[in-house]
Amino acid sequence: MLFRAEALDAIRQGTVSLAFRRWRTARVRAGTRLRTMIGVVEVVAVTPVEPAAVTDADARRAGYAAAADLLADVPGDADRQLYRVELRHGGADPREALRGDVSEAALEQVLAALERMDRTGRRGPWTRTVLGLIADRPAVRAPDLAGPAGYADTLTFKRDVRRLKELGLTESLAVGYRLSPRGAAVLARLR
Repeated sequence: MLFRAEALDAIRQGTVSLAFRRWRTARVRAGTRLRTMIGVVEVVAVTPVEPAAVTDADARRAGYAAAADLLADVPGDADRQLYRVELRHGGADPREALRGDVSEAALEQVLAALERMDRTGRRGPWTRTVLGLIADRPAVRAPDLAGPAGYADTLTFKRDVRRLKELGLTESLAVGYRLSPRGAAVLARLR
């Protein structure tokens, strides 16, 4: 689920606790934890609903003045099922804690994971190249890094950067990426 920046801020503040989406089938379920720029957003409940059943109170919980305003702004095709998604802020992104963990045990674990990625990946060894490019060129757009890293397409490059982010090695910026303290420590070991 994508959210506008102002909706995410309102979820963090607790003033928005509902979202409405039109889908063929629900794309999230209760218990889903979405990582966003404000941290984790938890999905509490997902319920199909008829548009006529949406109340002004629902609209206010979704950040709108009235049900008609909300229904006019719901993303998705009008012929698809409308879903009511109850949300709450679930705290900080757990990867944030990883970024600063440069303990010996953590670094050894990450180095082993990178070695596995390089050994088993279809591309062959790639992790050192990508980490090095991000270190040397922070805040550079992904399409401008993909080619020098040997990628034919940007989407595959971004997927691999997300894999590094899961290990707490990179941070996304408004444009491009940078290494976290953990990423810098790991790259120093690799070099």
